Amino acid sequence: MNKNIQKITHQKKLLAYIINEKNFVKPGVDFVTPNSSSLQLGFISHKKNYLIKPHTHRKFLRKIKKTTEILFIKSGILRVDFYENNKKYLFSYLIKKNQILILIDGSHGFKVIKSCRVIEVKQGPFFSILDKTRFKNVDEKKIKIKK
Repeated sequence: MNKNIQKITHQKKLLAYIINEKNFVKPGVDFVTPNSSSLQLGFISHKKNYLIKPHTHRKFLRKIKKTTEILFIKSGILRVDFYENNKKYLFSYLIKKNQILILIDGSHGFKVIKSCRVIEVKQGPFFSILDKTRFKNVDEKKIKIKK
Protein backbone atom coordinates (compact mmCIF):
# COMPACT_ATOMS: atom_id res chain seq x y z
CA MET A 1 0.00 0.00 0.00
CA ASN A 2 1.09 3.56 -0.75
CA LYS A 3 3.08 5.42 1.94
CA ASN A 4 0.50 8.25 1.76
CA ILE A 5 -2.14 5.87 3.09
CA GLN A 6 -2.28 4.90 6.75
CA LYS A 7 -4.20 1.73 7.63
CA ILE A 8 -6.01 1.85 10.99
CA THR A 9 -6.42 -1.66 12.37
CA HIS A 10 -7.40 -3.37 15.60
CA GLN A 11 -6.85 -7.09 16.15
CA LYS A 12 -6.12 -7.59 12.43
CA LYS A 13 -9.45 -5.97 11.46
CA LEU A 14 -9.27 -2.98 9.10
CA LEU A 15 -11.19 -0.08 10.67
CA ALA A 16 -10.21 2.81 8.41
CA TYR A 17 -7.75 4.45 6.05
CA ILE A 18 -6.31 7.94 6.53
CA ILE A 19 -5.14 9.38 3.23
CA ASN A 20 -3.05 12.50 2.64
CA GLU A 21 -4.79 13.85 -0.47
CA LYS A 22 -2.18 16.51 -1.24
CA ASN A 23 0.46 13.84 -1.86
CA PHE A 24 -1.42 12.25 -4.76
CA VAL A 25 -0.15 13.85 -7.93
CA LYS A 26 0.52 10.77 -10.05
CA PRO A 27 -0.81 11.24 -13.60
CA GLY A 28 -3.69 9.04 -14.69
CA VAL A 29 -6.15 7.16 -12.53
CA ASP A 30 -4.96 6.03 -9.10
CA PHE A 31 -7.44 4.15 -6.91
CA VAL A 32 -6.27 3.91 -3.33
CA THR A 33 -8.87 1.43 -2.10
CA PRO A 34 -8.67 -2.26 -2.95
CA ASN A 35 -11.10 -3.61 -5.57
CA SER A 36 -12.87 -5.55 -2.81
CA SER A 37 -13.78 -2.39 -0.84
CA SER A 38 -17.51 -1.59 -0.76
CA LEU A 39 -16.73 2.08 -1.45
CA GLN A 40 -14.00 3.04 -3.89
CA LEU A 41 -11.77 6.13 -3.74
CA GLY A 42 -9.45 7.18 -6.52
CA PHE A 43 -7.59 10.25 -7.72
CA ILE A 44 -7.73 11.28 -11.36
CA SER A 45 -5.18 13.58 -12.93
CA HIS A 46 -5.07 14.15 -16.70
CA LYS A 47 -3.64 16.88 -18.88
CA LYS A 48 -5.77 19.22 -20.98
CA ASN A 49 -7.63 17.54 -23.89
CA TYR A 50 -7.26 14.04 -22.46
CA LEU A 51 -10.34 12.06 -23.50
CA ILE A 52 -12.06 9.56 -21.24
CA LYS A 53 -14.12 7.20 -23.39
CA PRO A 54 -17.87 7.34 -22.82
CA HIS A 55 -19.10 4.39 -20.81
CA THR A 56 -21.99 3.09 -18.79
CA HIS A 57 -22.00 1.12 -15.57
CA ARG A 58 -23.90 -2.12 -15.82
CA LYS A 59 -26.61 -2.96 -13.32
CA PHE A 60 -25.87 -5.90 -11.07
CA LEU A 61 -26.81 -6.73 -7.51
CA ARG A 62 -24.18 -5.94 -4.89
CA LYS A 63 -24.52 -7.12 -1.32
CA ILE A 64 -23.25 -4.52 1.14
CA LYS A 65 -23.46 -5.45 4.81
CA LYS A 66 -22.38 -2.18 6.39
CA THR A 67 -22.23 1.49 5.40
CA THR A 68 -18.78 2.74 4.46
CA GLU A 69 -18.12 6.48 4.71
CA ILE A 70 -15.55 8.80 3.20
CA LEU A 71 -14.85 12.13 4.92
CA PHE A 72 -12.71 14.70 3.10
CA ILE A 73 -11.48 17.38 5.50
CA LYS A 74 -11.53 20.68 3.57
CA SER A 75 -10.53 22.76 6.61
CA GLY A 76 -10.10 22.40 10.36
CA ILE A 77 -9.32 19.42 12.57
CA LEU A 78 -11.66 16.54 13.33
CA ARG A 79 -10.99 13.93 16.00
CA VAL A 80 -12.27 10.47 15.13
CA ASP A 81 -12.84 8.12 18.06
CA PHE A 82 -12.74 4.43 17.14
CA TYR A 83 -14.79 1.83 18.99
CA GLU A 84 -15.22 -1.90 18.61
CA ASN A 85 -18.62 -3.00 17.31
CA ASN A 86 -19.54 -3.80 20.93
CA LYS A 87 -19.13 -0.05 21.74
CA LYS A 88 -15.80 -0.44 23.63
CA TYR A 89 -13.55 2.60 23.04
CA LEU A 90 -10.22 1.82 21.34
CA PHE A 91 -8.31 5.00 20.40
CA SER A 92 -8.54 8.29 18.50
CA TYR A 93 -6.85 10.03 15.55
CA LEU A 94 -6.76 13.67 14.47
CA ILE A 95 -7.77 14.21 10.84
CA LYS A 96 -6.62 17.50 9.35
CA LYS A 97 -7.08 19.66 6.25
CA ASN A 98 -6.46 17.76 2.98
CA GLN A 99 -6.75 14.39 4.67
CA ILE A 100 -9.37 11.82 3.76
CA LEU A 101 -10.82 9.31 6.18
CA ILE A 102 -12.42 6.13 4.86
CA LEU A 103 -14.37 4.33 7.58
CA ILE A 104 -14.53 0.60 6.86
CA ASP A 105 -15.53 -1.29 10.02
CA GLY A 106 -16.01 -0.92 13.75
CA SER A 107 -17.87 1.99 15.32
CA HIS A 108 -16.87 5.63 15.49
CA GLY A 109 -17.65 9.07 16.87
CA PHE A 110 -16.26 12.52 16.21
CA LYS A 111 -15.31 15.71 18.01
CA VAL A 112 -14.54 18.93 16.14
CA ILE A 113 -11.19 20.20 17.47
CA LYS A 114 -10.89 23.18 15.10
CA SER A 115 -13.89 24.44 13.10
CA CYS A 116 -14.32 22.10 10.13
CA ARG A 117 -15.65 21.93 6.62
CA VAL A 118 -16.05 18.31 5.61
CA ILE A 119 -17.32 16.53 2.51
CA GLU A 120 -18.95 13.18 3.32
CA VAL A 121 -19.72 10.41 0.85
CA LYS A 122 -21.44 7.16 1.81
CA GLN A 123 -23.64 4.48 0.33
CA GLY A 124 -27.33 5.09 0.04
CA PRO A 125 -30.18 5.10 0.34
CA PHE A 126 -29.90 6.16 3.98
CA PHE A 127 -32.51 5.17 6.58
CA SER A 128 -31.53 6.57 9.98
CA ILE A 129 -33.50 4.03 12.02
CA LEU A 130 -32.05 1.06 10.16
CA ASP A 131 -28.54 2.41 9.62
CA LYS A 132 -27.40 3.84 12.97
CA THR A 133 -27.37 2.77 16.59
CA ARG A 134 -26.20 5.66 18.75
CA PHE A 135 -24.44 5.14 22.08
CA LYS A 136 -22.65 7.11 24.80
CA ASN A 137 -19.31 8.62 23.79
CA VAL A 138 -16.11 7.89 25.68
CA ASP A 139 -15.17 10.05 28.69
CA GLU A 140 -12.82 12.81 27.46
CA LYS A 141 -10.29 11.81 30.18
CA LYS A 142 -9.87 8.41 28.49
CA ILE A 143 -9.06 9.75 25.00
CA LYS A 144 -5.84 8.23 23.56
CA ILE A 145 -4.72 10.03 20.38
CA LYS A 146 -2.55 7.90 18.08
CA LYS A 147 -0.34 9.18 15.27
